[in-house]
Amino acid sequence: MVEEYSAKFKFDSIEFEHLTLGAFPPTLEGIKAFDTQESEMIIEPALKWAGNPDILIAVKVFGIRATIQLVDLQFFGIVRLTFKPLLPTFPCFSKIAISIMEKPHVDFGLKLFGGDLMAIPVLYGFVQDLIKEEIAKLYLWPKIFELVLLDESEVSTKKPVGIVEVKVLYARNLRKADIMGKSDPYIKISLGEKGFSKKTQVKKNTLNPDWNETHTLVVQDPSIQVLEFHAYDWEKISSHDKLGMATFSLASLEPDVPEHLTLNLRKNMDDNGSVNQKSWGQLVVEVTYKPFKQDLPVQNETETVAPEGTPQAGGLLVITVHGAHGLEGKHHTNPYAKVVYRGEEYKTKPLKKNRNPRWPDGKFEICCDNPPLNEMVRIEIMTKSSGFGMHLKESLGYKDIMLADVVENRRINEEYRLNNSKNGKVHIELQWLPTAAAKPQ
Repeated sequence: MVEEYSAKFKFDSIEFEHLTLGAFPPTLEGIKAFDTQESEMIIEPALKWAGNPDILIAVKVFGIRATIQLVDLQFFGIVRLTFKPLLPTFPCFSKIAISIMEKPHVDFGLKLFGGDLMAIPVLYGFVQDLIKEEIAKLYLWPKIFELVLLDESEVSTKKPVGIVEVKVLYARNLRKADIMGKSDPYIKISLGEKGFSKKTQVKKNTLNPDWNETHTLVVQDPSIQVLEFHAYDWEKISSHDKLGMATFSLASLEPDVPEHLTLNLRKNMDDNGSVNQKSWGQLVVEVTYKPFKQDLPVQNETETVAPEGTPQAGGLLVITVHGAHGLEGKHHTNPYAKVVYRGEEYKTKPLKKNRNPRWPDGKFEICCDNPPLNEMVRIEIMTKSSGFGMHLKESLGYKDIMLADVVENRRINEEYRLNNSKNGKVHIELQWLPTAAAKPQ
């Protein structure tokens, strides 16, 4: 910045000979907070600073060197600070966007050769206007100065781009794990060690099980993700014995085209291991990658419309319970969120002694075979006792939401009043991500 202004005003050089900000800190005159449904926090503090700095600036122009002293600095302004996106771990956000909401008040004295230059009326007004205009050009809302604390690529998770539908058909010639020469096999399916997994049913006393089960997993990057199949022998008491594994890369799949696969099971992924030279059996599956469709243009008059009664493809229902406030428990307030959909329950972890919780684990992704046009989801806020007693669990309120609007609008981000609660509210975000094969609504 010094170099920029040196060139602009033809200064040979500008240097700080002495710089202290004095003994008086800035004061906070007030603060305004904004209610927002997005993953951000917005505040506007009113800052005032009447300090006693001692700043000596040496300016050299046309070979002549002069020392200017800046004294009696005053500043007053309203600053908007936007912290986003909010994160569940420290520092709780990845960047700060800084703006000023109006031209600030700036006043100071400049002493040159013992005299105060700001005592000259014309010069005082000129400098005041110049400073305000320069600050406004850089930081007056909606212009922002962005301070990045964390690389978003490191802290954000990739958005889902589709689902992979895995139909586990059958396995043949599995290894014997039980004393009686049989096994009780089941298959565990995942997209990597850190991803969610699905399991087939256990088939008793067989080395050639038939499943014909269909399972779905959420895909975030089909170019690098790999399907993993792990076969196990179920045991009632001891750990389950491994019967083999196989992998398949999603990159080789064509969207919406079923791929029939016969996979050779092996003990591990070591290509040089002698144990993998032996036969571990075969697993037969059918895999289909179904990408979510992007925002589509409105149908024109010549576009063919699917006939009434045509089955619609499914997609991913994303339910995010961001938080709640105004909760009131009769016996305790250790709230957690419970999502009930199609008879299944999904829960967050409880937060102790918190009437205004925000749940970092409140996101649930549910694969659906068909759009949930005539279905409902219930979000219920519960509290759980941290000790022993008669009142272990208690409902703090609930909200039933019909999903037709979510399917039509793709996304709803709202705050709802809780039923059976005096002041409680819950912040819910719902998304419907249809696969590319889904028919337009």
